[in-house]
Amino acid sequence: MNSTVYSMSFTTGGLFLKESLRLAELFLQLEDWKLVKAKVFAENILQTRKLSTAQKIYQQTTYRIKAFNSEEMKFFISSKEKDQAYLLWVGTCRHYTFISDFAVEVLHERFVTKKKHIQNEDFDLFFADKAEWHPELERIKPSTRQKLRQVLFRMMREADLISSKKQITPALLSNELFRLLSQNDYRDLKVFPVFDSAVKGRT
Repeated sequence: MNSTVYSMSFTTGGLFLKESLRLAELFLQLEDWKLVKAKVFAENILQTRKLSTAQKIYQQTTYRIKAFNSEEMKFFISSKEKDQAYLLWVGTCRHYTFISDFAVEVLHERFVTKKKHIQNEDFDLFFADKAEWHPELERIKPSTRQKLRQVLFRMMREADLISSKKQITPALLSNELFRLLSQNDYRDLKVFPVFDSAVKGRT
């Protein structure tokens, strides 16, 4: 049994880039997550019809952007959309170890071995393999597993890591984003479809 328990609560939406930017901007203004939360729900900042929907989106977005350090948060607000999506993908991977493992062991690995596509079956095989070591995965219903797969693939599309036809798209990180991520952990770079030699060449 693996000592790390996977959190599998990403069954809602996708990458949530627009919503994450709104919350990050609010946090930089207010510098207090309690104040951010109060303002979000008092003024319907996320522009949802139902409170329950706003609560789910708020939870998912804050999970991810709270994984940023202060320099990354400022960069997230000011950078171009492609880098914003890349950085949000990193925040998602930092929070969800399952997604991080999938990104490193499947998405990145298929890219470096020159596989052009990533398929539903790749997710299913990865899930089944991890379930042998993570009993929490064995308890997930097939319908929920399918939803998790749909959301994960949607995130990868919205982060421009795969195409609508599930073709792997090489990640083109800016020099500034590369610098930020290389300061912390090489694993942050391996959640992208990039060649290891290119990464090492820029360090």
